[in-house]
Amino acid sequence: MLLTYEKMRELGLAAFRAAGADATTAACVTDALLLAELDGMPSHGYSRIPFYVAQAKTGKVNAQAHPVVTHPLPALTVVDAACGYAFPAIQAGLDAAIPLAERYGIAYVGVRNSHHCGMLGHYVEAIAQKGFIGMAFSNSPAAMAPWGGNKASFGTNPIAFGCPQADSDPIVVDMSLSKVARGKIMNAKQRGETSIPEGWALDSDGKPTTDPEKALKGTMVPLGDAKGAALALMVEILSASLTGSHHAFEASSFFEAEGPSPAIGQSFLLIKPLAINPDFPAYLEKLIHHITDQPNTRIPGARRFALRAQRRTQEIELPDALYEKIVACAN
Repeated sequence: MLLTYEKMRELGLAAFRAAGADATTAACVTDALLLAELDGMPSHGYSRIPFYVAQAKTGKVNAQAHPVVTHPLPALTVVDAACGYAFPAIQAGLDAAIPLAERYGIAYVGVRNSHHCGMLGHYVEAIAQKGFIGMAFSNSPAAMAPWGGNKASFGTNPIAFGCPQADSDPIVVDMSLSKVARGKIMNAKQRGETSIPEGWALDSDGKPTTDPEKALKGTMVPLGDAKGAALALMVEILSASLTGSHHAFEASSFFEAEGPSPAIGQSFLLIKPLAINPDFPAYLEKLIHHITDQPNTRIPGARRFALRAQRRTQEIELPDALYEKIVACAN
């Protein structure tokens, strides 16, 4: 099924409005998922809509939630997502933090009682477009074991970094701490594929598997092995322990309709580079030129922006089965 950007947006809005979200929330969630589609990341795009809507209908996600923003200290913002969708809660936190980062040179946002936040890189991109360096962390339901362990204890726990450039798109680093995002395995299962690449996952016995069904019942392999597991612990602390949210091993699935809210957490750091180094743009430009002057190199985020610009004017492909599911959600 090929749909224009406008038709895709109408479809998403209809699905979330039918799930009980108000117009503002429906637009916030739809626009985030649609941007992931434009960026060529369907695992974080419209494939999530049937799961989001099913959870809204069972009450696992409160589609009518309104985020509560507080400031325990001048440069700190804490948002209670109230077990609703993550996107409006994070947006409310960043909207509050931008003027604080401008005033104090640095600001922090913590989000608790949250949900799947889509592509973490989109938030640091938005922070960078305002002239700040941004860092972001999110935990997720348990999918990785500690190095040497056999119980899923950490999520795939993405991290992201965004940096403004004077005359170009921001630098955006966005990565899961598993070798691949778990959503890619879920997408392979949805498409009926019987095999995934070696090295992505372990089965429930801790043995390597290429079967997506067994992989989803087992654990993900961390990026960088023991180093990746250590980074996942760091993100778990910053996202869950710090914000007072569920740890990965306490959080319910993003993909199942039944059960309590995942109630995970996210953390964001905003830094005003010009307050620290007024010549920051020149220093950054020197570094970027040193990299790009070498053959076969590119700056993280460049492919994303190029693909987004191209796809915005083209029809977007949705698998027929997924299209039918979203249409059913909207009715």
